[in-house]
Amino acid sequence: MRGVVLGVLVLVLAGCGTADPDSLPVPTFGDSTGATESAAGGGAEKRLPDDCAKLLTAEDFAALDARPLGSVSLRTVRGVAQPSVNRTERVACGYTGTAGEAKGGKLLDLNVGRYTDAAAASKQWQLNTAAERDGSPSRDIMLGSASAVLVERSSETVLAVVYGVDTLTFILPASQPVAGRSPGDRLVDLALRVLPKVGATQPAGPPTTTPPAGVTPASDGTRAPDPSAVAAQNR
Repeated sequence: MRGVVLGVLVLVLAGCGTADPDSLPVPTFGDSTGATESAAGGGAEKRLPDDCAKLLTAEDFAALDARPLGSVSLRTVRGVAQPSVNRTERVACGYTGTAGEAKGGKLLDLNVGRYTDAAAASKQWQLNTAAERDGSPSRDIMLGSASAVLVERSSETVLAVVYGVDTLTFILPASQPVAGRSPGDRLVDLALRVLPKVGATQPAGPPTTTPPAGVTPASDGTRAPDPSAVAAQNR
């Protein structure tokens, strides 16, 4: 009987601790074959997930941020199409703290927009990143076959990504830091986990845009009219 009680106690204690971010393997992505085969086999119209938990659960986010399990809530909001920029749908994901110092505070915003084709997505991404860069430190990075811009401000850090027909914007508020991890590293880690799930829902495989070795992508300097309005509307 004593052995049974000890076994139950171990299981309870294991479930109450802080999750280990190293226990969550980083998915790989960038090969268009899987998404193409999925689209060909299903026959149904491909759409973004209607639940943000299909992209990144609250539990996984808590684990990646070394937060206690059950300390993060998740809200999904489906947006509407925006024909003026060829956007067909949009999903907004809000991760909020539910315990401790982070209770009630925004931990992460993730917005995903889908466009009629990769050219439309890339065009809108260029406009958005030009607006986001305005007067703020930024750098271009590659995430597999996806292009991204990291913008760092005193109030928040933003990672804007274009991947095939989709744009993704990850926003971390400066008010919710994680000891030992920079905001940029946290966002890149999150993006590497979300992108494969977004790519799997695309009607065709995302194009490979990885530049030659030693070459990093750069903005063409395109600026949107009234850039602050563009960024606010299409993040």
